[in-house]
Amino acid sequence: MPSPPAESLPSIDQLLEVMSTLRSPGGCPWDREQNLNTLKRFLIEETYEVIDAIEEGDRDKLCEELGDLLLQIVFQAQICSEEGSFNFSDVARGIVAKLVRRHPHVFGSVKVENSDEVLQNWDDIKRTEKGEAVPRSALEGLSRQLPALQRAFEMQKRAARQGFDWARTEEVLDKLDEEVRELREARESADRDRTVSEFGDVLFSMVNLARFMDVDPEEALRGSGRKFAARFQEVERRLESMGRTMKECTLSELDEIWDAVKIEEEGAGSE
Repeated sequence: MPSPPAESLPSIDQLLEVMSTLRSPGGCPWDREQNLNTLKRFLIEETYEVIDAIEEGDRDKLCEELGDLLLQIVFQAQICSEEGSFNFSDVARGIVAKLVRRHPHVFGSVKVENSDEVLQNWDDIKRTEKGEAVPRSALEGLSRQLPALQRAFEMQKRAARQGFDWARTEEVLDKLDEEVRELREARESADRDRTVSEFGDVLFSMVNLARFMDVDPEEALRGSGRKFAARFQEVERRLESMGRTMKECTLSELDEIWDAVKIEEEGAGSE
């Protein structure tokens, strides 16, 4: 049986050695069966668990979840090392070089006034660092796998840094009103494809408004989801204490309990 790495090894070296052992002929059958595609879902799951830990404010849990996420990176790097593509050291060297290259205001002589200029420099360097004669689109490289809400937010931020943006929040609100009117018209026309398209335009405008109001739409929607879940479960709890279920209640009765929960929640929040 392979022995675990010596305790004297640095922690990252221990992790790399453990991963190598797990993938070795005498290692773990499950680990040896994995490939880059089978690991994708675990990478996504671990990322969201890190986010959960951050939102819960639990630092011990965050430490553990960051370790789980790091494992996924080490796992994928190990597989690529076995293929002869690259190894974990290549990954680390690559990101160090990128950070230095894209922070000329820290590691070079470039001067910046604020974080907006930092982001603009970052985008400019990113578009040209591959030696292309013509700069790539400001939107190129934006992951298609991002959640749609987050992708829209990032897309709009990139466009804005190129000067393609509204001047005032009121203009964004006017655009949102316009899109809502068009959604109403599409709904009345009973044109399914048009309705879907206009609904998307409303969401896209809402994301734009969030950006102008300095609100992260993904974070805001997660917060609303948590709030809804807490209130819904409290309504369920109160109905259970009455010996009733939601399906036995009228919508008016449910609204009355919901409003009571909301008022109590808001009152507690102001204390």
